Amino acid sequence: MNPFAMILADLRALRWTAAAIVVLIALAVAVGVAIGAQERALRQSSAAAADDFALLIGAPGSQTQLLMSTVYLQLDAIPLMEGSVLQSLARDERVAAFAPIAFGDVTRGYPIIGTTAAFATRWGRVTPSEGRLFAREREALIGADVDYRLGESITPSHGVAGQTHKAGEEDEDEAGHRHAGHDYTIVGRLPPLGSPWDRAILVPIESVWEVHGLGNGHAAGTETIGPPFDGVPVPGVPAIVVKPRSVAGAYALRSQYRQGGTMAFFPAEVLVGIYRSLGDARGVLVFASTLNATLVLASILLLLIAVTGLRRRRYAVLRAMGASRLYVLLVIWLGMALLMALGCIAGLLLGGAAAGVLSGLIEAQTGLRLTIALDKPEFLQIALLFVVGTVLSLLPAIASFANPIASGLRD
Repeated sequence: MNPFAMILADLRALRWTAAAIVVLIALAVAVGVAIGAQERALRQSSAAAADDFALLIGAPGSQTQLLMSTVYLQLDAIPLMEGSVLQSLARDERVAAFAPIAFGDVTRGYPIIGTTAAFATRWGRVTPSEGRLFAREREALIGADVDYRLGESITPSHGVAGQTHKAGEEDEDEAGHRHAGHDYTIVGRLPPLGSPWDRAILVPIESVWEVHGLGNGHAAGTETIGPPFDGVPVPGVPAIVVKPRSVAGAYALRSQYRQGGTMAFFPAEVLVGIYRSLGDARGVLVFASTLNATLVLASILLLLIAVTGLRRRRYAVLRAMGASRLYVLLVIWLGMALLMALGCIAGLLLGGAAAGVLSGLIEAQTGLRLTIALDKPEFLQIALLFVVGTVLSLLPAIASFANPIASGLRD
């Protein structure tokens, strides 16, 4: 006898109960899938955003704060280091390239970052997708997601620490802190980098210094932009990105600039600590997800036992008509396994969709471009849940297997 006809008949008769079981399993699976995929995407995206920041130097303070402000543009009030550090780096043979990073101004919610043309291209790795690089003061290069057009003129406003608003929108605080007479003309646009810098406006560091009345960092009468910065004195900067020539040179530079009024660190060092905290939080979420899945499986098992009890007479009739005990066990167990499989598949799809929605929310908030991809951990988790669920499903099936025909017919 074909057991699948009986299985379909059972599922039709218990369609609402079957649907509830599938939904419960799907929700249990979706939570675990969404947590795992989202956490991995966040790690990968945040690490990729820091790839071009080999070594960061700043004034003594919080490494995490400097990292978040420089790499992820979560701007805050950062103390300035002496501009003479730029001159020291220019003379250091261990340094392949370096770039000052200055921030604090905004326009329509987009941060205006002062730096060099070399760093704007990530040391030559990228080129503008439209227009060209800035070549003089008062010119600007915009990120891929900045809602301005080439040729437009923008007026910077002094940013207010702790106040943020949606990129592309202007608020009252911004309107009240404009640097009148210091407009920038947009001359180029960068391709997407998948980082918060896609929402940044890059200008020559000299322009930022000039806007704040600090000179341009060069000798009197010099109108060029970029290193060498030979002014007397050179204005201070909140951060410097250094590209060392070698790994040994990188560690030597980090050691040297961890004293004498500066701090230096590899972004990966700070990210490891952040990831450790994220891992701890993820551990709590995974534990909660596992506990949730366990409770769901227990509830489903109790439900299946109850449903099997309600169907005892039907299965007793089958056995009285000549069906073997093994056939009845197979009908019950395969039906339950089918529900587990449907729930796991639905949960996989639902979890992937949920992770995609969460990624969109995180991207809107941070500018990090998250790529959701289901990997081995999610599939192993689903496989484990399916195996455990189907094994537990044998319990009500075996209970029915052992039930005498006469007892079932009397129910």
